[in-house]
Amino acid sequence: MPYPLDLKVEPGEPNPNYGGYLIKVLEDATNLTLKNEFDALVTGPLNKELINKAGISFFGHTEVLADLSNTPKVVMMLTCDNLKVALATTHVPLREVPKLITHEHLCECLTILNNDLKLKWGYTNPCIKVLGLNPHAGDGGYLGKEDQEIIAPAIECLKAKGLNLIGPVSADTAFVGKNSEHIDAYLAMYHDQGLPVLKTSGFGNSVNVTLGLPFIRTSVDHGTAYDMAGKKDVDENSLLEAAYLAFNLATQN
Repeated sequence: MPYPLDLKVEPGEPNPNYGGYLIKVLEDATNLTLKNEFDALVTGPLNKELINKAGISFFGHTEVLADLSNTPKVVMMLTCDNLKVALATTHVPLREVPKLITHEHLCECLTILNNDLKLKWGYTNPCIKVLGLNPHAGDGGYLGKEDQEIIAPAIECLKAKGLNLIGPVSADTAFVGKNSEHIDAYLAMYHDQGLPVLKTSGFGNSVNVTLGLPFIRTSVDHGTAYDMAGKKDVDENSLLEAAYLAFNLATQN
């Protein structure tokens, strides 16, 4: 679909005047996907600062997609090869994380993750490992109470409903050796707890997937990287992987 931009574009030079154009393209693509004109939506990175400087309140793709599709809650997950890491919280300051980790929120996140693994990936009974919030998952409450008082009860509540969950486990060894065997996905409590492991093992090959939406949405695992514009050593692989995954999920559903 042609989307002409009536402005001169300078590669690598962010311009707030592009803000309205970027949002229009995203909104139109989303609405057409909701109308089943497209089978999936693949997005590239957007610069939040640039769009907000244009006078448009913008926190990210996910919020726009959720709003347009009337989806009350979505979950961010990155996947690379056989490793899938979902996040209970995303782009928030670390000091804000503990108060966002509530029983209700965790139950919703884990339910969305479990449902999408079944519906979109075809798992019959996915095994999900839940990381603890504190070092050593609280170490019996000596290193924080959240793991014992909030995370563990939420896990037990969902296990009673049939979900296949393990945790809360210490994040520092959750991905190591035999600890990762037979695990279909992980739920990390915050952004920099789970994603460094995934990006270390496959940066440039990993894909961001938004769970909970009524359609398939994938995206790249990196930002706009204006400093790389026009250079020969740009790696397009994450975009290709996002397109491949969207195609595969769409054709098998």
